Amino acid sequence: MIASVVRTFLSGVGIFLVVQGVASSGYGQTSPQTKVVAGSASPSMHSVTPPSVPRLAMRTVFKGESKFREVVARAERENWRALPLGERTVRVARALIGTPYEHYTLEVDDHIESPVVNLTQVDCWTYYENALAIARMIHYKPGPYEPQDMLHMIELERYRNGRCTGLYLSRMHQLEEVFYDNQRRGFAVNITPGLPGAQRLRRQIHEMTVQWQNYRYLKANPSLVEPMGQLEARVSQLPVWHVPKNKVRAVESYLQDGDICAITSYDTESYTSHVGLIVRLNGRAYFSHATSDYDKGHMTIIDCPISDYLAQGYRHAGIIVCRPKELPISPQWQKFQAGSRGAANRG
Repeated sequence: MIASVVRTFLSGVGIFLVVQGVASSGYGQTSPQTKVVAGSASPSMHSVTPPSVPRLAMRTVFKGESKFREVVARAERENWRALPLGERTVRVARALIGTPYEHYTLEVDDHIESPVVNLTQVDCWTYYENALAIARMIHYKPGPYEPQDMLHMIELERYRNGRCTGLYLSRMHQLEEVFYDNQRRGFAVNITPGLPGAQRLRRQIHEMTVQWQNYRYLKANPSLVEPMGQLEARVSQLPVWHVPKNKVRAVESYLQDGDICAITSYDTESYTSHVGLIVRLNGRAYFSHATSDYDKGHMTIIDCPISDYLAQGYRHAGIIVCRPKELPISPQWQKFQAGSRGAANRG
């Protein structure tokens, strides 16, 4: 049953690649600006897909509700909603400083895939996702806010086309595809190719197929390793650019609060090894991230300026920078605003 569903899913992924204007021989053969093919299954630009149906218990997929309510209450009290998205994201990221680092917090079931939030333990990827999700949520819809609202924001960022199908392969497992897919849907701009000194990267991605036993879902479902390899092959052909670390100091002035900053690697089998957020401080672009280094606290921190951070690690090759965009407001906000205008007119 799983194998047949995977074949159907991969067929859908093939359609996804074609509608992005990429030839069947792989990504990068044509411009990513090619228009969407009529009749494709992809959502329209700026289309906020509805949340998927719950598939696992809330106690399994959402941890840290008290922290969630604490951050949301502060956001309401200090009117973070009025700030630009990047500044809102940094406010949330600062509120999450000190959260312990932990690997594999998204692996919560052997078979069923679901959006997951854990505010008690994070890795580098979930740290940026959590900050962005709350920042978007408080602008996207009016309160009161519930964990389900944050899970919806996570689903939009993390899953291909913004939809979790219940299958592990509907989640995007490489940052390069996340950046590409979100830009395609109008929810982000990968600014890297336009930065001074940017260079094209080419890699053959094999991380998850080589290390498949480290991933709970793949270990429980070995039949998914082969289709995961097909996805990795497609990601390998994405048009990926980075700014080499010896040129990053010169581009710091281009970086903004809330930019997603991925660290590229010299490893020929992966594009990136780490990710965090940019925080502007004292005229510099600082790197805020969840670090596994015990000498830095094994937690979320605001570290040093990004160019200084790169200089600390010989494995760091450079950066990829993706700038999230605001979501269109929800129908709830539209109704709320219409009601407010009507009440004002009656008054």
